[in-house]
Amino acid sequence: MGRARAQADASRWRRTDAPRGRRTAAARRRSIPWSRSRSGAAARRANVSERCVGVIGGSGLYEMEGFAELREVRVRTPFGDPSDAILCGELRAPQGNVRLAFLPRHGRGHRYSPSTIPYRANLWALKSLGCTEILSVSAVGSMREDLHPGDFVIVDQFFDRTMGRASTFFGTGLVAHVMFADPLCKELGDLLYEQGRALSIPIHRGGTYLCMEGPAFSTRAESRIYRQWGVDVIGMTNLTEAKLAREAEISYATIAMVTDYDCWHEEHDAVTVDAVVAVMRSNVGKAKALLAATAPRLAQPLACACKDALKSAIMTHREAIDPAMAEALRPIVGRYLGG
Repeated sequence: MGRARAQADASRWRRTDAPRGRRTAAARRRSIPWSRSRSGAAARRANVSERCVGVIGGSGLYEMEGFAELREVRVRTPFGDPSDAILCGELRAPQGNVRLAFLPRHGRGHRYSPSTIPYRANLWALKSLGCTEILSVSAVGSMREDLHPGDFVIVDQFFDRTMGRASTFFGTGLVAHVMFADPLCKELGDLLYEQGRALSIPIHRGGTYLCMEGPAFSTRAESRIYRQWGVDVIGMTNLTEAKLAREAEISYATIAMVTDYDCWHEEHDAVTVDAVVAVMRSNVGKAKALLAATAPRLAQPLACACKDALKSAIMTHREAIDPAMAEALRPIVGRYLGG
């Protein structure tokens, strides 16, 4: 879990760029300090890069035709380090070119469990790199007969069964309450669904994703009860990301890839890691095709309500705002607090 360091010296937050696979002396010299001495518009320009589209998922998704000029970017954040270096590049397509930023959710080599992923660092880093949309790809279990392993689901609701995760950037000294009745971006979800249908991917629109704590899978009793609650799929990560994305005013959509039937289905074996991995591998090609088809249509940011989620959400009076909190969250709240 990302450790909160909102009081940390902002001069320690930085971004370093290097060609993929190696860090050069020249790249180290190009390290950009996130200095407390910057203020106002200059600070915001330094703290938020040129716009891009974020992709959170497993390794291998970035290996798509037309993705070029790859560079690894390491971001230091007030919430610690992200899961891994972020792979940035440009996807070139007839519909238009778009900058992409890929972040492996669990880190390369799968170092982080769902409970220990540094969610706040991940979302802060993507926001600071200029991400205005995030396409999240993850494995889920099906809680319905008609959602089969290999199907994709573009969910539109969450049910929270996590325990004690840090799922907000805000706190004492800077309080905000964002609207979360509709937790995912409808416009982005519709776009993914349309592109999936055009590619003949078995894809479904709508459904509730129950986010459990993990890392163990469900008991049979839990699985049966979740089915009675009417949820559609079960996973361990996306709700936490979606909450932080909403606070960061990033449009966020989930591509839920069904890998199993959890453990409720009498005619199918209970979920195992081997089964999940096998189906995930077979889904990688479809996921890459969906990303490659969708991303060029995001050459311009979506006009959706997600982009103004903080407009009426910040509750702390300006004179009562903790300056250290405001500085730590500058990429997120800078346009509201000004210089």
